[in-house]
Amino acid sequence: MALSRRAFGLGLLAAAAAGTGGYLTLKDRPEFRGYLGNRAHLFGFIGGEKQAFLADPDVVGALGGYGLELDARVAGSVEMVREPALLTQKPQFLWPSSSIMVDLARKSGVSIRNDQVVLNSPIVVYTWGPVVEGLKKGGLVTVAAKGGYNQLDLKALLDAILAGKNWSDLGISELYGRARIVSTDPNRSNSGFMFAGLVLSLLSGDVATQELLARHGEEAKSIFRGMGLKSSSSGKLFDQYIAGGLGAEPMVVGYENQLVEWALADPARWQRVQAGAGAKPEILYPRPTVYSAHPLIVIDPAVDPLLEALSSPKLQQLAWSKHGFRGPLGTVAGDADAIAGVRPAEIEAVLPMPSADVMLSLLSQMEV
Repeated sequence: MALSRRAFGLGLLAAAAAGTGGYLTLKDRPEFRGYLGNRAHLFGFIGGEKQAFLADPDVVGALGGYGLELDARVAGSVEMVREPALLTQKPQFLWPSSSIMVDLARKSGVSIRNDQVVLNSPIVVYTWGPVVEGLKKGGLVTVAAKGGYNQLDLKALLDAILAGKNWSDLGISELYGRARIVSTDPNRSNSGFMFAGLVLSLLSGDVATQELLARHGEEAKSIFRGMGLKSSSSGKLFDQYIAGGLGAEPMVVGYENQLVEWALADPARWQRVQAGAGAKPEILYPRPTVYSAHPLIVIDPAVDPLLEALSSPKLQQLAWSKHGFRGPLGTVAGDADAIAGVRPAEIEAVLPMPSADVMLSLLSQMEV
């Protein structure tokens, strides 16, 4: 009996030592912090294009391993860094969709502890098969020699729109009326904001400055006036594109990841679309395009672990493989599948955005 008691005592001591060692091991591994029972609840605003990513059970579980739970509310990127009604709610973090938003947040008086780009997605144009075929015949769409993806001569398309060309003039007999391209409201949503900067630079012949804005601002504004009512959200505009089809939404501006994410969310649905008789969704990569960087803006020190988590290999791989987001430098984390069409491993032609001051001046003109 004494021996068994001694053995039992040694067993307890060994278990305690193993438990302590296990605790220390978990404590030293940031991705296991959540298993120790402490969860940080963080509140902030995010761009709508990241809503499905953060709602993904795999992402929720990975963040939970870091001891994080998010109350992430959707707002337009421009709104979240400028709108007092949002900033007075004292968000702990902001996650807009453009690096310029960091400068705009500072100009709005946001006390930024840190900021870091954790995701990237180039601005693309979503359209339909008949539009692609018509634009190929007219030379406005070409196939990239490297990667085989469809490139759009956006400057030529803008010139055609400014000249009042009809769709039929561009070789697209399936559509009636004047050619147009639609983005979100640049004063509210980042994809429209980024597209406005790209349009101004292309019409200016260089990265736009205040001087070039004075010369070409009216042309840029004309492109946006022709869009009619503009959505406040990239996600809403993409949903309109999918629901409206070729006739209602022939060409819309969005992020590369959106169609990829939509297809991956329901592969059977995507296969039905591809096998169906109707027009197929297509991605056009403007040449040049602009990269929509997604910087996490840290306001509260409690958000530091979130920055660490989102930069981890596991979450970077989930961002690409399930939601189509590229990494901080525009790279891909894992194999590039073609479920939603050709996704080039690298984007060949990227134009810098105009400065924050130029963009603010352009936005103020577009509010009139």
